[in-house]
Amino acid sequence: MSATELDRRSGIERRTTTFAAYWHGARNPRRRAGRRATDHRPIIDWHSPRLLIPVFAILGLCVLDGTLTVLLMTHGAREVNPVMAWFLSHNLLWFALAKLALTGVGLCVLVACSRMRLFRTIRGELIVYAVLGVYVWLIAYELRLLELAGTSST
Repeated sequence: MSATELDRRSGIERRTTTFAAYWHGARNPRRRAGRRATDHRPIIDWHSPRLLIPVFAILGLCVLDGTLTVLLMTHGAREVNPVMAWFLSHNLLWFALAKLALTGVGLCVLVACSRMRLFRTIRGELIVYAVLGVYVWLIAYELRLLELAGTSST
């Protein structure tokens, strides 16, 4: 028998990607650990619930950062990030969407790699918390700049 005679497939591709497949996979994660016992730090589709709070906190602080950036610019500040400065100079809505999209994509990568180790020592999950700390520091800095801008204009 030839290989084509042994092939019993119907010709219908079962693995087509649809929104329903993604929705089902998002609600019913299958991979909570590696496939084999030899898998070290596998990429999985179920993540620790303790990552949910810092991820949403980072997204909220991202929105606050964008708002404070616009407020600071009304007091004469300038955007240091050239990509965000380009979006800000063209359209405020595109600035907000780009800021959230770039932060969201970065967070997705960090969450996907949260079980891995950087340089074999630093857990990926700690990087999420470090980003949260940087955002908290940034918001405190921007609030201080707004306070100084308010006192100098009066």
